Parts: sequence; C-alpha cells; structure tokens
Amino acid sequence: MTMQEKMHNVSLYLPNDPSIVAEQTKCLEKLYDYNATRPGEGEKRTALLREMFAEFGEGSYIEPPLHANFGGKFVHFGKNVYANFNLTLVDDTHIYVGDCTMFGPNVTVATAGHPILPELRAQGYQYNAAVHIGRNCWIGAGAVILPGITIGDNVVVGAGSVVTKDLPDNVVAVGNPCRVLRPVSDNDREYYFKQHAIDPELLR
Repeated sequence: MTMQEKMHNVSLYLPNDPSIVAEQTKCLEKLYDYNATRPGEGEKRTALLREMFAEFGEGSYIEPPLHANFGGKFVHFGKNVYANFNLTLVDDTHIYVGDCTMFGPNVTVATAGHPILPELRAQGYQYNAAVHIGRNCWIGAGAVILPGITIGDNVVVGAGSVVTKDLPDNVVAVGNPCRVLRPVSDNDREYYFKQHAIDPELLR
C-alpha cells in the first residue's frame, strides 16, 4: 500500500513522503492565490474553489483567509455552504459538508491525528479519519471538530465547542467536550433569539 493510499484508510503513514509533499505544495500554491483575491473578485474566488476542492456546490462561499492542509483537495461541500473568516480544514483525508451548512469564524475541522506513543510521533507518523457534517448545520465560532466525527443534519454546535463524539440529527450541542444540550424544539419555531419572536410569515 502506498503512502497516498494510507492517507485515506486510518493507517499510520509518513506525511513527509516526497510524493505527498510535492502534491501538497501544488495545492497550497492555489490556496495562496485564493487568499490573495480581492473582495470584488467573487467569480474568480468561485472558480478557484472549484479547482481546489473535490466538490464545491452551487451557491457556496468561503470568506478568505481559508487555511487547509491540502487546499481543499479532499473537501466536499454541498450547495449553499457558507464559511466565515479563518476556516481551518485539516484536509489530509476527506471532509464532507452537507447543503446549507454554515461555519462561524475561526472554526477548525481536523481529519489528522498522531499516535499517543512518543516513539511513533518521533518518527513522524500520522493517521487520518474522515469527517462528515450533515445538512443545514450551524457550527459556531471557534468550534473544533476532531478526526472521524459525524455530525447529523440540522445540528447547532455552540461557539467554542470541541466535538469529540458523533452528534445525532436535530440537536443543539455545546461545550468542551461537546455534549447534546437539548433537541431542536417547538420553542425554536417561536423564538429565534431569547424572547425575539419569529414572524410566522417566514415559515410559510
């Protein structure tokens, strides 16, 4: 099995393998170009992201600067995904994001990990586990999602949370480590923030 194959099946591998470094450098050159775009260059940004990402759905947008180990090469965005400033994608293997999901500023989605055993870390070994984020999620500012995590549909992850375990559909989850606080409820159909009521016309 090649080092490139080991990247995508949770095997230990050496990320400094010359063939991996060469591929990564090409990806990071495109990422540099993306982060150097100007605010009025929306079409250029979209074109670059479609080159850089494995999939980049219609209507999706990422506010520069974007940080990504492989410039998005292993990232799959659905439609109408939005990411605020400083999204960090540790995309050494695949990251899947469903339609209409939003990322607050300074979110990190990590697929890469290193062995606890010091002798293996000293040799430079790494492993990667894919991350799956569902449709219509809101990942709050500063949240961290760890390798191998699956987040269901319609999930809200509170700002500053560290997601260490999978989250089911239709929940609000917060904290470090992140835990389910409550389900998305009927109250959420009445109020959008504290006692600020939702106009019923918006739900028709």
